[in-house]
Amino acid sequence: MALKRHCLTSKQTFHHKLHLIRPSGRRMRVLAAQPDRSPAEQFAPLASTFQRRLLVGIGSASLVAVGANFIGITSFVLGLLPETGRSLKLDVLYPIGGYSRCIDVNLGFEFIYPATWVGDQTLLYRAAGRAEQERSLDLPPLDGSKSSKNRRKKDINEPAVAFGPPGSTSELNVSVIVSPIPLDFRIEAYGGPKEVGQAVIRSITGSARRPDLKAELIDSNLRQDTATNVNYYELEFRVQSPSFQRHNVAVCCAKSGRLYTLNAQAPESHWPKSKKDLYTIASSFSIT
Repeated sequence: MALKRHCLTSKQTFHHKLHLIRPSGRRMRVLAAQPDRSPAEQFAPLASTFQRRLLVGIGSASLVAVGANFIGITSFVLGLLPETGRSLKLDVLYPIGGYSRCIDVNLGFEFIYPATWVGDQTLLYRAAGRAEQERSLDLPPLDGSKSSKNRRKKDINEPAVAFGPPGSTSELNVSVIVSPIPLDFRIEAYGGPKEVGQAVIRSITGSARRPDLKAELIDSNLRQDTATNVNYYELEFRVQSPSFQRHNVAVCCAKSGRLYTLNAQAPESHWPKSKKDLYTIASSFSIT
């Protein structure tokens, strides 16, 4: 009978007291179990605490993931409100809607381009070479004449930036050329968008070195920015020769003694697949 009473007391003690022990050995919670309550009801306080801690942990991990664009989470979130993200220039860091942003603070222009495109490495090497020449420690000639390096310099306008698909042959790309012009130069002097487009076509086909080159103006539009008082002439034209056929979308504008020309081009055979990207690039181009 004593043995029976002891077993019963042990069972009652087990059912009335439940201790949860942390790995450190300290008690985390002591629940007074009620014989008339179900196990789910008895564990409800613990479940609530666990749920709060789980949500806090997930939230913290999400912030880290967004900050690092982990598996594209940041780009996906920003893509839900693309105009807001682009207005904040966040696409300089993270692609938004499949496009990244190029900003040249020195020359003062920006545009977006497909996030999968890469910079033209040739331009990077040339820029590094020019910077090295400017930092040259060579002594000036004793006779006061210009150095041979300066004599070899040519007045050639080459792109400030250029982007295209990796591994391509530069047939599909976008580039920006910035040329110095007189402060009183105005593109409006040529006339409306159509007249400006025709002037560009004449400059392409007027070279005596390429008499076989032909060009055709397809469309021309004027995009006005009243805030900065800049007119953007958007031109679409086709250029062809016996060796190639290209479809171009260009934007021309001028400000503060600089002529800006963005040109996005694709092989004519690739135009149906590329036109959306090229139109998007052209419409995003602006002077900062």
